[in-house]
Amino acid sequence: MQLKIALAGNPNAGKTTLFNQLTGARQHVGNYPGITVDHKEGCLLHKNKKITITDLPGTYSMTAYSAEELVARDYLVNEKPDVVIDIVDSSNLERNLYLTIQFLELGVPLVIALNMIDVAKDRGIEIKVEKLSQLLGVPVIPIIARSGFGEKDLLEAAIDTASTSNNGNTTLDISYGKDLDSALPELISLISENNFMTDTYPARYTAIKYLENDEQILKKGRQNNTEIASRLEEIVDKLADHTRKTLDVYPEAIIADQRYGYIKSIIRQGVETHRFDTDRLYTSDKIDKVLTNRLVGPIIMLLIIFGLYQFTFSWSELPITWLESFFGWLGGIVENTLPDGLLKSMIISGVIDGVGGILGFVPLIMFMFFGIAILEDSGYLARVAFMMDRVFRMFGLHGSSVMPFIVSGGIAGGCAVPGVMATRTLRSPKERMATLLTVPFMNCGAKVPVLALLIGAFFAESKALYMFLFTMLAWVVALLAAKLLRTTVLRGDPTPFVMELPPYRFPTIRGLLIHTWERTYQYIKKAGTVILGISILLWALMTFPGLDNEQKGFFKQQRQETISSFSQETVKELDLKSKPSSEEAIALAKKLNTIDNAETEAALRYSIAGRVGRSMESITRFAGFDWRTNIALIGGFAAKEVIVSTLGTAYSMGEVNTEEPESLGERLKNDSNWNRVVAVSALVFIMFYAPCFITVVCIAKESSWKWAFFSIGFNTFFAFLAAVAIYQIGMFFQLG
Repeated sequence: MQLKIALAGNPNAGKTTLFNQLTGARQHVGNYPGITVDHKEGCLLHKNKKITITDLPGTYSMTAYSAEELVARDYLVNEKPDVVIDIVDSSNLERNLYLTIQFLELGVPLVIALNMIDVAKDRGIEIKVEKLSQLLGVPVIPIIARSGFGEKDLLEAAIDTASTSNNGNTTLDISYGKDLDSALPELISLISENNFMTDTYPARYTAIKYLENDEQILKKGRQNNTEIASRLEEIVDKLADHTRKTLDVYPEAIIADQRYGYIKSIIRQGVETHRFDTDRLYTSDKIDKVLTNRLVGPIIMLLIIFGLYQFTFSWSELPITWLESFFGWLGGIVENTLPDGLLKSMIISGVIDGVGGILGFVPLIMFMFFGIAILEDSGYLARVAFMMDRVFRMFGLHGSSVMPFIVSGGIAGGCAVPGVMATRTLRSPKERMATLLTVPFMNCGAKVPVLALLIGAFFAESKALYMFLFTMLAWVVALLAAKLLRTTVLRGDPTPFVMELPPYRFPTIRGLLIHTWERTYQYIKKAGTVILGISILLWALMTFPGLDNEQKGFFKQQRQETISSFSQETVKELDLKSKPSSEEAIALAKKLNTIDNAETEAALRYSIAGRVGRSMESITRFAGFDWRTNIALIGGFAAKEVIVSTLGTAYSMGEVNTEEPESLGERLKNDSNWNRVVAVSALVFIMFYAPCFITVVCIAKESSWKWAFFSIGFNTFFAFLAAVAIYQIGMFFQLG
């Protein structure tokens, strides 16, 4: 029989680290049913027992104030795991036990993993594990998730708890003071007698949630039985009115105070002792005095980001060259093996040059994700959010907006979809909407290949510097757009920001590799599925309907006239399919290659995609974009990675291997329509125009289709104006 274990706990308690230690590479990312919050699931085999582990979102409470809290609670009550492992930070025992108490009130089978006992020891904190276990009535296992210490004992305790939980679990009953304790029996009696949601929640738990004014429970209650729900709400309203008049406080605040009082009473029974002064500065605090300093901190942050790009580009350069050579070699094999025709064209231009152009950037993406994983796992990204809060408030955003920006690609390489979903943590609707609409301006992982392509082609001498500058530009533009929104359509007062900074930790190699592989695999998977499909579709749009017989006859006649002007020996040498050696044969090959490219360009011009691209050229020429670039930009509405694959297809169709094949960057650099000014104009437009289709759908789900269409229109209009300004000013000075 398979055992289901759920990992739960506060953010930064080491939950993900433990999950990676237990499951390793045997994990996958999915979505919870009916909601777009990611969850991880992994499996392991322990003493011939198959165990499935679900990593729940980090949460401080079981009261559904955010999507993460709602997901965690719903999973526990609906999926009913055999046991819940609650990861508790030993160095912050009192705060972490607040969630533990709520698990016990819900009556879930529980095992406490007392994590980071090494950190607690360094801080002079000693925890009597047996005493804590006895007082709470559940197993408490000391662990160090980073090193794997206590892992086996934890699994054994979880298996034992799961086997005994079949006999039923008792719930923890806490006294909530005279006023609430007198109302609880009436609420519980009404719930129990009418079987009001008792198949999902214990009666006392439902009563407490009504006292806490839990919106989700209230909504479910009204759907379950309107009459009983109204009576319960009436009782709670009377009680709330009484506590406000007598104590000037709401019942939910009383419940929170009583829970913390209960936790303190446990800790004071000799559970936790301190050898050092509790006001002393720990190592993390000392580091933060420098890294989060008002003046020095931002400078160090910018240097770290620049160093990340320097590391990414320098280490990925050689592997990228290898992959480019591999796809060039692969294209050459197909060129020399398959007969001319649509199949050959599709494989070379649609697949190899299209998807190969995307996969060629896998080393760059991998190194970038590795660097970001170091910043994330060490705890530094939380400091970035803390420092950026001061800046964000100036632009009408909230400190909690920082993480959605970072997740979306604030340090390049993220994704706008989880960035949009991360805005759920913002309580203010207007701050949330302003954040949601501006996170797509960040340089997500889909834009990185485009940036790397154009920066590598036109600014090869300072790739890391230009990547850094374009990243900073994304932040500036996003903040200015947010300010515009917050002073016009989303006007409103800012809300305060409170954030907990986790202690600094040395990332584990295993954790870094898992995080890097997860994100890189998602990139490769997208390239091999979505991007492949779009690339082939765009190849078809760039191929059909093709030239008519009269146009084909014109190019055929040109070939015949060219061939007839050379000797038969030269023609025979070229027909051998080997690389021509004589000067005449090379000259003939170049002339025929020119005719082939002219024919292919003519076919591309008159294709469906070509006609659309040319129809837009009268407008896009003000930004420096020709019709082939237009085709790629249209494809970018579906997914930004498609821009690279479409450019690869558009600029490769008709290429003949009489010489060494050029990379896409070299083709663009050598094309008369491209130069540095056009490259910057294109980069700015691609960075800021409409979000990809998946992000647009996500924005619609999180808000409405009205705001999704606003995002498409607003972003594209702004991006085009910026691109036109850059091109016109740049060309003026270049020509001048």
